[in-house]
This record gives sequence, C-alpha cells and structure tokens, in this order.
Amino acid sequence: MSQAPEEVPSEEEKAPPYTPASPVKRTLAWIAIVYMVILVILTTCIYYTGAALGNLAPLLTVPGLIGAGTVSIVSWRTRQRPGKWPALLIAGLCWILAAITLPLGIAGLLSNFGT
Repeated sequence: MSQAPEEVPSEEEKAPPYTPASPVKRTLAWIAIVYMVILVILTTCIYYTGAALGNLAPLLTVPGLIGAGTVSIVSWRTRQRPGKWPALLIAGLCWILAAITLPLGIAGLLSNFGT
C-alpha cells in the first residue's frame, strides 16, 4: 500500500506564458534609451571639463518630440487609436517642431564651446 509521490510541477508549468511588450511600450523604451545616452554624455562631459553645459533645453526636447510623433503613428497602426488623420497630424506637428527646435539646440550646444 504505497502511495505514488505527488508530481511537482516543473518551472515551465509554473511560469506564466511569455507575452512580449506592446509596440508602444517598446517605442517608449527606445526614447528612454536615447535620453539615458544623452545623460551619460552630459555627465561624462561634466567630469571631463569640470563645468556643466548650458543652453541645452531646446536640444533635449528633440528626442521627445520625435518620440511623441512616433508613438502616435505606432499607436494608430497597432490599436487604431487615435484615428488615422489625428495620428498623422500629431506626428507631423511633433516632427515639424523637432525640425524647428534642432537648429536652436545645436546653436545652444555650440555656445558652450566658444570663447
């Protein structure tokens, strides 16, 4: 009268099934990676030169504007929200603002290296 040992579920049976992140979350993660690279560069520059860079606000908005337009398009393509035309309008507006802001940011960055 021996009893059979109870079966212990394996690791694979316990774990929930793998679900990848949504395209919107992946897009936001890439935007965060860009900002982290910028932060590392700025920190390294502070350690190297001993002084912080100024006039960078316009330059730091460019990745966010490009990312916001991209998130708008990706959201429309994956979940159909917002609609096609609002998504294109938001993306176009963000990308135009990024194109306008980029020269201002580059000028602000270069002002740190003049005499």
